[in-house]
Amino acid sequence: MSHEKPAAKKIAVVAILTALSLVCFLLENLLPPIIIPGAKLGLANIFSLAALLMYTPVEAFVVVVIRTVFGALFAGNFSAVLYSFTGGVISMAVSSILIYLVYPRISIMAVSIAAAVAHNITQCAVFAGLSGSVLMFGYMPVLAAVGILSGAVIGAIELLLFRGIPKSVFLKAIYSRKKYAEAVKEARAAEAAASENAAAAAGSEAVTDEITSGNAGGISDAPAGADADMDEAAGPDEAAGEKN
Repeated sequence: MSHEKPAAKKIAVVAILTALSLVCFLLENLLPPIIIPGAKLGLANIFSLAALLMYTPVEAFVVVVIRTVFGALFAGNFSAVLYSFTGGVISMAVSSILIYLVYPRISIMAVSIAAAVAHNITQCAVFAGLSGSVLMFGYMPVLAAVGILSGAVIGAIELLLFRGIPKSVFLKAIYSRKKYAEAVKEARAAEAAASENAAAAAGSEAVTDEITSGNAGGISDAPAGADADMDEAAGPDEAAGEKN
């Protein structure tokens, strides 16, 4: 995941991701909640997760912190900093652990779902701790279900972005010019090797099919040959019987 990157290019890319995340955060605040009061899809998390996948947890946490602080500042809701900040930090910590320790044994969508559930549960726990109301803990299953829904949506969007955008775009953003050329060369070599392996596998399957068909033909011809030999062997005996 981590590679040597020019500082200026990395700062520029992280700044773009942070700006996009902040814009999504502010726009989503203008939309009505989904299913239950206060529930959001969390579209801003698309770009913090992208920063984690492209760089390291440090860049991802930078996106989260700047988004939550400036989002509360622009929205005029400073009390939301505590909830958004703690939820964002915990969810990003969960994403980082899963990406570096479990991925690719689990998918990006699974990582997104786990992070969204952790985000909602953390916010609920913070609110319950500040308000002193234990009744809020009964609200956690509903928030977990909303987290599964929103995490699945964010994960699907993330997969579409990384699969739809050419790989060269991400390589140019992450690597230096020299490193990018080396990465492209390695990628092309890997693709060529994969094509050769596929062609070799197809050729071996064709040879196997020919051998199998040849063996099947030999087995089917054997009884006919045996019958001909038996007829030839029986011929002299029958002639001898006629002579007698």
